[in-house]
Amino acid sequence: MSVNEFPVESLRDRKRRQTRERIIETAFALFRERGFDAVTVDEIAQRAEIGRTTFFRYFGDKQEVVFSTEDDFLTALTTAMREAPTEPLQTLARALATSRRLLLALCTEAARDPGHYAVYHRLVTEHPELEDRHTRKTRLYADLLEKHLLAHGTPPPTATLAAQLTLACYQTAWRLGGHDATAVLREANDAFDLLLGATPSVQPADKPSPS
Repeated sequence: MSVNEFPVESLRDRKRRQTRERIIETAFALFRERGFDAVTVDEIAQRAEIGRTTFFRYFGDKQEVVFSTEDDFLTALTTAMREAPTEPLQTLARALATSRRLLLALCTEAARDPGHYAVYHRLVTEHPELEDRHTRKTRLYADLLEKHLLAHGTPPPTATLAAQLTLACYQTAWRLGGHDATAVLREANDAFDLLLGATPSVQPADKPSPS
């Protein structure tokens, strides 16, 4: 596709995108300053210099703002799936190799905006209702991964196992990497190294040999 064939963003669409981005940036700044519970929709709208009605054209509530990047992650995942090799994935080793690429694509997307991710991680870990939605979101990604593997010839038991192992690698990275998106990316890669029996990038200190 040539450059001229890409759709040109209309003025109306650009204004809508800019308004949405301003709401998100404003909300996250307030969440970072004062926490999730202390911030109201009215305060977000006021600081973003929009009306309350305008806020609700873009988001149903402030919780939706926290998860405003869900579409970006789905786009990153589907793009990685489309660009993945089309070879048959009949063995667990092949399924995990593809799963690894797809998980790292998601972690790379998170690392594009480390500041946003840091606030997101803190909000999710501090608020059970947000953690519940985050958990459901990650399960959705695992389900999409499983469907992708099945579509590429992975036997159902192997596809399920590979998807659940990938989810476990992500959960490990989420806990070990904390609010640092770059660390989460590294920990996800290291988790797969451990799973597959390779040497992780950061080795623990050598234990003294028994005397």
